[in-house]
Amino acid sequence: MRKDMEAGAEFTAKDYTDPPPAPLVDAEELTKWSLYRAVIAEFIATLLFLYITVATVIGYKHQSDPNVSGPDAACNGVGILGIAWAFGGMIFVLVYCTAGISGGHINPAVTFGLLLARKVSLIRALLYMIAQCLGAICGVGLVKAFQKAYYNRYGGGVNELSSGYSKGTGLAAEIIGTFVLVYTVFSATDPKRSARDSHVPVLAPLPIGFAVFMVHLATIPITGTGINPARSLGPAVIYNNDKAWDDQWIFWVGPFIGAAIAAAYHQYILRAGAIKALGSFRSNA
Repeated sequence: MRKDMEAGAEFTAKDYTDPPPAPLVDAEELTKWSLYRAVIAEFIATLLFLYITVATVIGYKHQSDPNVSGPDAACNGVGILGIAWAFGGMIFVLVYCTAGISGGHINPAVTFGLLLARKVSLIRALLYMIAQCLGAICGVGLVKAFQKAYYNRYGGGVNELSSGYSKGTGLAAEIIGTFVLVYTVFSATDPKRSARDSHVPVLAPLPIGFAVFMVHLATIPITGTGINPARSLGPAVIYNNDKAWDDQWIFWVGPFIGAAIAAAYHQYILRAGAIKALGSFRSNA
């Protein structure tokens, strides 16, 4: 009986201590291969993400083109639901593949949110963002190289504010959509939950992918769904359309604001960071 109680106590008593915050500037990190391996992983993952998703968008528009497919064109192609699945599914796959190497950010807004929460250093965050943007440009460049005629004809997969919506509405859609994504990232990768439930790290890519999928269903009609500045920048650079560049600020300002709000909400409200800091201050007084 005593052994059972001891075993039970050992099972339930899982002490947990928050990992220390990442240093803001860590010059020593630049000497480690693990950093450059992670940067390469972010570049390749974002390249693959943009290649598959933009190719899906172009393919759908071609298949549903009434000038090509006739009166039944609306029934052809994967549809809006399929496009949302392509984005969410690729994020699920790529986060699963790269989580153990780079953390599987694949999005400057996610990296920015984790930087604000001191989960990554400033040096790592900047290198990740550069790699993500370059990967996105190269990924869309491959789509154009393989499908040049269709790419130019069907809009290049760019994010633009849809007609009938104000810039304020588009900005709000990007803020809320990115908040949902980054909030999910924080919750799915919370080390406290990982310490308590061993299955959480394995399942983390699934809710993150579903978050991307659900946000796309809601915001494709408004902005085409950015929630990822690299995803918006890549097609804008390759397609180089005035409308895409005029609206580009929405797809940077919105996601960064949404990521910042999500980081603050998770760290200071859900994880009670502000209350813990205040309690520590009072105990030392």
